[in-house]
Amino acid sequence: MNKYAVLIPIVPLLVAANVPSSPDLGKAEAKCRPGETGPALLVTVAGLKDRRGNIKLEVYPSNDKDFLQDDNVLINEGKTFRRVEVPVPATDPVVLCARIPGPGAYSVSVLHDRDGNRRFGWTVDGIGFSGNPRLGWSKPKAEKARVIAGAGLTRLTVVMNYRHGLGVAPLKQDR
Repeated sequence: MNKYAVLIPIVPLLVAANVPSSPDLGKAEAKCRPGETGPALLVTVAGLKDRRGNIKLEVYPSNDKDFLQDDNVLINEGKTFRRVEVPVPATDPVVLCARIPGPGAYSVSVLHDRDGNRRFGWTVDGIGFSGNPRLGWSKPKAEKARVIAGAGLTRLTVVMNYRHGLGVAPLKQDR
């Protein structure tokens, strides 16, 4: 047997592992249709600091291994990953729709990318998760950010968190 014949089956895996992540991954699958009836998540984003930058919603499998995993890895493994990214609307309410494969458990993150660099910077950007878990120094467990989606539209509200002292927390509202 040729010594290189053993390498041939793994070459596609090595190439796929090195394909750079694209900001467009998961967008086509997440795009809601006019009059969407589901299955989809209808996410209201609350507590925005301002109207700068973009809002990015991402949907993941609801387990600790896959939650917040690299989008390329999830897609290459045939797992659920959805992304919706839009400029922050000038007025309230901010509502995003993301189609999902079907009813079940998902974990959702929302990034207020205020500086537009497509990644979370804890001193500038805001972050929120389905279930609105209290945030510490690490990402929340998938269970704390879990939403159980039905066959139709599943509505949820995500409260944004911004840097506050040495941590992150929702903004204090003057009401």
